[in-house]
Amino acid sequence: MSAEAADPGAPLRRRSRPRIDLRRLGRVALRGPVSRDRLPDAIGHVAEAHRAHHPDADLTILRRAYVLAESSHRGQMRKSGEPYITHPLAVTLILAELGAETTTLTASLLHDTVEDTEVTLDQVKEQFGDEVCYLVDGVTKLEKVDYGAAAEPETFRKMLVATGNDVRVMSIKLADRLHNMRTLGVMRPEKQARIAKVTRDVLIPLAERLGVQALKTELEDLVFAILHPEEYEHTRALIAAAAGPDDPLDTIADNVRGTLRDAGISAEVLIRPRHFVSVHRVRRKRGELRGTDFGRLLVLVGEDADCYAVLGELHTCFTPVISEFKDFIAAPKFNLYQSLHTAVVGPGGAVAEVLIRTHRMHKVAEAGVVALGNPYAQDHAVTSPSEPSDERADPTRPGWLSRLLDWQESATDPDTFWTTLRHDLAQDREITVFRTDGGTLGLPAGASCVDAAYAQYGDRAHTSIGARVNGRLATLSTVLSDGDTVQLLLAQDTASGPSPDWLDHARTPTARIAITGWLTDHPDEAKPTPSTMTSVDAVGPGPAEPAAPERDAQAPAPARTRSGPRATGVLVDGPDAPVRLAGCCTPVPPDELTGFVVRGGTVTVHRRECPAVAAMQEIGRAPVGARWADAEGRESDAGCRVTLVAESFGRPRLLADLTEAIATAEAAIVSATVEPPSEQRVRHTYTLQLPDAAGLPALMRAMREVAGVYDVSRAQHPAPAG
Repeated sequence: MSAEAADPGAPLRRRSRPRIDLRRLGRVALRGPVSRDRLPDAIGHVAEAHRAHHPDADLTILRRAYVLAESSHRGQMRKSGEPYITHPLAVTLILAELGAETTTLTASLLHDTVEDTEVTLDQVKEQFGDEVCYLVDGVTKLEKVDYGAAAEPETFRKMLVATGNDVRVMSIKLADRLHNMRTLGVMRPEKQARIAKVTRDVLIPLAERLGVQALKTELEDLVFAILHPEEYEHTRALIAAAAGPDDPLDTIADNVRGTLRDAGISAEVLIRPRHFVSVHRVRRKRGELRGTDFGRLLVLVGEDADCYAVLGELHTCFTPVISEFKDFIAAPKFNLYQSLHTAVVGPGGAVAEVLIRTHRMHKVAEAGVVALGNPYAQDHAVTSPSEPSDERADPTRPGWLSRLLDWQESATDPDTFWTTLRHDLAQDREITVFRTDGGTLGLPAGASCVDAAYAQYGDRAHTSIGARVNGRLATLSTVLSDGDTVQLLLAQDTASGPSPDWLDHARTPTARIAITGWLTDHPDEAKPTPSTMTSVDAVGPGPAEPAAPERDAQAPAPARTRSGPRATGVLVDGPDAPVRLAGCCTPVPPDELTGFVVRGGTVTVHRRECPAVAAMQEIGRAPVGARWADAEGRESDAGCRVTLVAESFGRPRLLADLTEAIATAEAAIVSATVEPPSEQRVRHTYTLQLPDAAGLPALMRAMREVAGVYDVSRAQHPAPAG
């Protein structure tokens, strides 16, 4: 089946005007020159779409670009039979509907002139300026290479080099590919399949990374129709059968509108149909489709805070499906995407997925970098988030693009580059890892601390000696989870380098290429990887943190971190000896204690119920009596001690804000447990010392008022020791 015949009802066309009749457009384009003061009829629809996003746009340059493009392409025909000018017009319309600024549209109209006509780059530069010339030149370089299988590695090297510091080059290329895919039906089936596979393997993932979801989803449907015609037809039939007046999402949408209206929240509630590939994926995941699986609710509001207000109302007035909640506003995706995702149970048990975002977020979600406007202008059409991470700091060269450009420079073998590129683009899930300096890293699922080190520090990561993950010392092989906080530890010795076994734990091309390059250049200098770390005296960049409590050599490792200030008021029976609290159980008053003499004569003190106590006794170690005491040697007064559990949504600086609230309430933290994030939720357990029990209600209120915290309660049992 051809892509034209399939016509999968692509999202881009559904959300805008019907597809333009290219044959009629061709006839209009050939009516000859127009007056200098009138916009040519053939680009009237482009001007209309452009003015919808940019009401004050000056269309003069578009008129001049169209006149040059039409005259230079005159007499050229596409394989489909339309005049060639219909192609740059259609590409420009796609970009105009996405909200591209005037310079991009001008370059789009001219993108084939230098390659296919007598127009030169010097002429483009003279008539339209350096910026348009740069974009046209970038797209031209992409068109000069065959897309045959043998040429793929070099093709996409040139794509990245041509993109350089301006992703608008890639935006024009993606729109160009979309229009070619729409009209692919005139080609032989084998050529359709070849082009569809390249589109699937590289261009669709690039569209995802640029955040241009409107292009990505339509390209996915067109590729689906060509490469999997039977499954496509089955999906099309399911969607057609589900269409009708009794859409269960309509009822839930009405209930949501009423709920938000009663709460005084101004919001637009829409039903967003899933595209073909999305429906197909849901069917494969669940086996049988529900009536609500053919679309999702989209709630659009004015401000970021309104998103969370909507979420609160939905989770209060409907039964939420907690496993479906994701906060991409507090932790945006690497491709600019921001939104709250949740699911609620409606009447009759129907489950509806809900996307909550501002109008600005929606524009960026649909158009990605295209919606950013002119990256060189003082004011963008859509600004970046207020606290951009390193991945989003420069919209013209996002972090992932910089890495790709570094790869193509480092990987001198084209096949190596092609393999690493396809591997990276094939990653269907990303995780967000928080840095201790407030930044974030976007990594593929399954990435390790090795990958995080090279993502943050580049070649400086060669000196890595370990990491802290969620405050706990970890080896470089530790696999990271979504929402983890990581601090990479670097040696001061800049001459050190990676070990060959780091390659066993590296998932990203950045890490693998850098490690392989160093090992190739230093065949006799590979260093062993430290399996454990008990000292961080050699830590390089990053805020220094206190070393973790040293564990007894024969005690079992703790399952999770429990940290707190070391108590010095411990008395032990027998001769004077250094005393330390065991890191495996971190005893606190009024825990019952027992101690053991370890190497060097030090007495390590454990909680009496600590598993290490039984282990030490089994190997013949004699226990030493130990008890709490104050600085003068008297029995210490435990005072008012309480254990509180804070439930919260994960976000940067949450731990710092909670501890500040606790300190402000004049409570001392005796110990704290921070469990690994699960489904964007985090549980903090604090054992606190208060001067007076009367201050407990105020303390709990102060903790609940911390942004992101949705519940604070007393622990039912003493906090686990780890």
